[in-house]
Amino acid sequence: MFEGQIWLWIVFNLFVLVMLALDLGVFHRKSHAVSTKEALTWSVVWISLSLIFNAVIYFYWDRMMPNSLYTNSEAGLAFLTGYLIEKALSVDNIFVFILIFTFFSVPAAYQHRVLFWGILGALVMRGAMIFMGAALLKEFHWVIYIFGGFLIFTGIRMALHRDEEIHPDQNPVVRFFRKLMPVTEDFEGDKFFIRRAGTLMATPLFLVLLIVESTDLVFAVDSIPAIFAVTQDPFIVYTSNIFAILGLRALYFLLANVMDKFQYLKLGLSAVLTFVGIKMVIVDLYKIPVGVSLGVIAGILTISIAASLWKAKNSSAIELNAAD
Repeated sequence: MFEGQIWLWIVFNLFVLVMLALDLGVFHRKSHAVSTKEALTWSVVWISLSLIFNAVIYFYWDRMMPNSLYTNSEAGLAFLTGYLIEKALSVDNIFVFILIFTFFSVPAAYQHRVLFWGILGALVMRGAMIFMGAALLKEFHWVIYIFGGFLIFTGIRMALHRDEEIHPDQNPVVRFFRKLMPVTEDFEGDKFFIRRAGTLMATPLFLVLLIVESTDLVFAVDSIPAIFAVTQDPFIVYTSNIFAILGLRALYFLLANVMDKFQYLKLGLSAVLTFVGIKMVIVDLYKIPVGVSLGVIAGILTISIAASLWKAKNSSAIELNAAD
């Protein structure tokens, strides 16, 4: 599975750990509300690093993975398509994060800390799921039909239930945890645990973290098979997924206040999932080129975002006219 290039995996994961250490230990040592300017800066940083890495794959893939069946251009397009899919699907996470933070009234200053540790846990979980998925596809080719069918089902379900309500207080992980450990009534700064009268207690902030982690696990069940529809190379699947997730925190703080304007985004995401599901199901009959997949996915997302902004603009104009 590692194609004899274990050093690539080591170097990439060391890079991720260094960036996370700089993020929490240097730039966000003290809890504070993340401004739009700061979120925009970090979004640019993560997207730029992702595109630089994409360029490295595009020009040096044959040196990085000399035994790979992919050409440099194929590997570069596969990474970009996988990154775009995961980035788009991660936006759906933001809707849920907003709901969770609002429901628990999490102060803005503590939200970054929750998302940092939540995404760190997501990196570990997704890494394990990617390796398991790659191993299954390598040993049992028919699993790709299960992945494809599941994505088609999920895409259709998302289109039919776009306004489905989520109830954070009914999360089974949180309900089970409350039976194991006492939880304080109020937040205790940015702490996840405190000790009172010799008893270790969790804070509501840790409950929020548990919900974020369990929610991301559910989203990963959709997004990881979607990237396997583009490529089955574990390194490309892993790195494209990780880069997309690393930029999720900055994207949250950048888009949190305008998410209500993207009314058709979920419909676009459902179309993307359905498309990649069909791509997996028909892979033995016709293999859709990666470049075509990239164009279709980018087109779907562009149309859904443009339609959403047009609808939001028209709605605002109607409200202004009604007020006048």
